[in-house]
Amino acid sequence: MLPAELRMRRSADFEATVRRGARAGRGTLVVHCRAVSDADAATRVGLVVSRAVGGAVVRNQVRRRLRGVVVEQRATLPAGADVVVRALPPSSGAAYGTLTDDFRSALRAAVRRAGMESVQPGGDRGDAR
Repeated sequence: MLPAELRMRRSADFEATVRRGARAGRGTLVVHCRAVSDADAATRVGLVVSRAVGGAVVRNQVRRRLRGVVVEQRATLPAGADVVVRALPPSSGAAYGTLTDDFRSALRAAVRRAGMESVQPGGDRGDAR
């Protein structure tokens, strides 16, 4: 489960991020990123896994994997941003490593397009290959 301080809860926040945020897509997912105007705003993440991904069991499996990826990569999340991760149908058969690589790559591109700071201080630790 995502820690409470990281969770995006309101549908209006999801909608604003998807509609007005910068978008970057990869083979298994799309990341939408929007800078929040409130200076004290914490980074929040929301996940969208639609029926197009698969049945309920498959959707829940993809959701659990994406939550794990986000928690693992939380140091790379931009400060003061809303991030929505939308799973695409190929995510149902993707390995965890593929989801992680796609998330990292798409997040970097979305943050760059949004004109935000790339990562929080010390956030590149997970990118060493």
